[in-house]
Amino acid sequence: ALPAFSYNAHRGLVLGLTFLAYALYHASRKPPSIVKRALSKSWPPFHDPALLGETDVAFLAFYSLGMFGAGHLGDRLDLRLFLAAGMVGSGAAVAFFGAGYFLSLHSLVFYVFAQAIAGLLQSTGWPSVVAVVGNWFGGRRRGLIMGIWNAHTSVGNISGSIIAAAVLRYGWGWSFVVPGGLMALGGVLVFFFLAPYPEDVGFASWPPKQASGASTDEEDSSTSTAGEEDRRDAVGILKAFSIPGVLTFATCLFFAKLVAYTFLYWLPFYLTQTGMPTCCDLGPVRISTRYVELEELQST
Repeated sequence: ALPAFSYNAHRGLVLGLTFLAYALYHASRKPPSIVKRALSKSWPPFHDPALLGETDVAFLAFYSLGMFGAGHLGDRLDLRLFLAAGMVGSGAAVAFFGAGYFLSLHSLVFYVFAQAIAGLLQSTGWPSVVAVVGNWFGGRRRGLIMGIWNAHTSVGNISGSIIAAAVLRYGWGWSFVVPGGLMALGGVLVFFFLAPYPEDVGFASWPPKQASGASTDEEDSSTSTAGEEDRRDAVGILKAFSIPGVLTFATCLFFAKLVAYTFLYWLPFYLTQTGMPTCCDLGPVRISTRYVELEELQST
């Protein structure tokens, strides 16, 4: 059982755990971009960089397909168990790709399959963490809280790049095994310490009422929740699209992700191939790609 913290202490714990969880999701997506150069130089069948693109397509295709199923499952299953299982499974899938290094596997089918499984399991993250945070935070300050909390994406990308590059000297497989292990460890923490709903830790209503009848947060005073029997009601795809603004937001996010994942997967490889970091100041990107180059030189 979870410790008997106050309501606000539980909210802080939930915010911290979900931040860590999704930062680890993003950190575990960085190894492919970090090891692309090493793979294209010395690991068949990736001498043709286009084949590296096929593994990316497999990951993103199954990630996008998995989002539909993950959203529905998250509405129907225990979010703590679903998120924890997704993190442990994702960590194992990331390490599975890296196992190709230790087993000296050179089959494109193996690496495409590993990325497809990883994409499917990675889709468990976003619907789960957003649902959990939404269960604990509401009112007028939700936008501020979500804006700060959403920094997990950048924190995960930065830390994932640093970790994958730091262990690259020992062999590219370690760039997958270490982030995968950290991801699985995060899943264990979620399993033992995350409370998806206030009701799970003894708060009968949300926000909980004090003796005076006031809520713990002024901005949440007008918010109430349905009972336990209503909280897992699922929303279908058609009903979701009928919500004002959802379709517009989804379209905007499509184009934003198109650019983001192009940079996420290919920018470090492109910069190291073209030598751009040596002739222009690219700030953090310049430092990151040079660090990757240094690690690759030390590993050869």
